[in-house]
Amino acid sequence: MSLRLNNGQMFPHLQLPAIGGGTLHLPDDLVGKYGVILIYRGHWCPFCNEQIAAFVEAFPALSERGIMVAAFSADNEEVTREFVEKQRIPFPVGYSADVDEVVQATGAYESTFPTRGCFLESSGFVLAPDSTVVNAVYSSRAIGRLVPGDVIRLVAFMEGLKAQAR
Repeated sequence: MSLRLNNGQMFPHLQLPAIGGGTLHLPDDLVGKYGVILIYRGHWCPFCNEQIAAFVEAFPALSERGIMVAAFSADNEEVTREFVEKQRIPFPVGYSADVDEVVQATGAYESTFPTRGCFLESSGFVLAPDSTVVNAVYSSRAIGRLVPGDVIRLVAFMEGLKAQAR
């Protein structure tokens, strides 16, 4: 069993193919800004669809506050591309994540359903500009996930603490 990431730990390096071409380099693609990494179960999960839709809707507010977002799953390229188009996702999305590698690196849970095979359970991470974990949310099933309003409030709180310290 792998260990979960704790606040203050560096987020591990992951590379995934990205929709639109190229490679998603996490956390490197988010360095210098607050970042959110969303691991979602797959395009077929209604709870994941709701979470991603919430981040799409909040994307202008997140961007205005300098918060970057990236997401990925174990889904293949074709269904991920369709998911990105359907949801109109404006942030980078990776696909074909190696479930074992992600579980070992991040501590995310994995599940297997006869009709879906092996997949990652939802996990969400808020990272500081230096790629350290500020908050980690792990779900062992369909519910319990990071929401954009909490991310915005957390980053505002942390920025307030930095301002007070000056």
